[in-house]
Amino acid sequence: MTGLQLALAFGALIGLGVAVMLYALVPAQPDLRDVLTRLSPPARPRPGAPVPSVNPDTEERLGIWAERTLPARLLGAPPARDLAVLRKTPAQFYGRKVLYGLLGLAVPALLTGFFTLLGIGIPFVVPVGATVILSGVLFMMPSRDISADAKKARSNFARALSAYIELCALERNSGAGATVALSNAAEVGDSWVFRQIGQELARSRYNGQPPWDSLKVLSEDLGLPELADVADIMRLANDESSEVYRQLRARSASARSALLSAELAQAGVVEERMYLPASFLGVVFLALLMAPPLLRLFGTS
Repeated sequence: MTGLQLALAFGALIGLGVAVMLYALVPAQPDLRDVLTRLSPPARPRPGAPVPSVNPDTEERLGIWAERTLPARLLGAPPARDLAVLRKTPAQFYGRKVLYGLLGLAVPALLTGFFTLLGIGIPFVVPVGATVILSGVLFMMPSRDISADAKKARSNFARALSAYIELCALERNSGAGATVALSNAAEVGDSWVFRQIGQELARSRYNGQPPWDSLKVLSEDLGLPELADVADIMRLANDESSEVYRQLRARSASARSALLSAELAQAGVVEERMYLPASFLGVVFLALLMAPPLLRLFGTS
């Protein structure tokens, strides 16, 4: 590294330090929502909602530190619905973002040191730019991972919900009331979906609220419109003389049809991806066949 490059590097570091000091001294306009959230007492968690661990791991500890230290604009708003479906806390989400960001800061420095030991000189701008870009990209990766995992979890939830709708229809057909049908159907399964619905129904029973209102709130919290449809149907079923058995069966059939269509679409995407290696092998085979004649043609000319 030449003297000019060292001077530019030290000048950039000094300028960055002065800019950070000035930014810290300038009074900032606080976010009213963030201030009220920090000053308010912790709200009582909903039944089944993810709660902080008693013995948090390193990732969750980083998230707790980030929530208390880093500005909310830098961290961004947590995807509440996706985290609720995955049963994860915002601290775990922020901890993963910080951990990935630190990994992006460390990898270019380690690679630069490795190349320096091999005697390969790298300009100063390359590791600095790679550090900034890689840390930024990795810092945004958890949002994409959470979204993809939540999509799969909602698919599994919808699959279990179709079975729950069938059970509600059978309970309703046997003469049970709307509230009893919802409770009895939730007690059949032992998966997280049935437990979550059972907890919501128990909460509504203790609070004296209609169970379909609690299911409506749960559908909004998790982003599940299928559960909201079930709540609307069972609201109509509150009248003992109303016939909802066919409506429940039709809703269950449409849910299964939607799941089947999604799986067929996913299978089509996988099948299209399988054509790429075969096409590449075909191109390589044609290149091997055409290479000798072309070489002879160019050699004679």
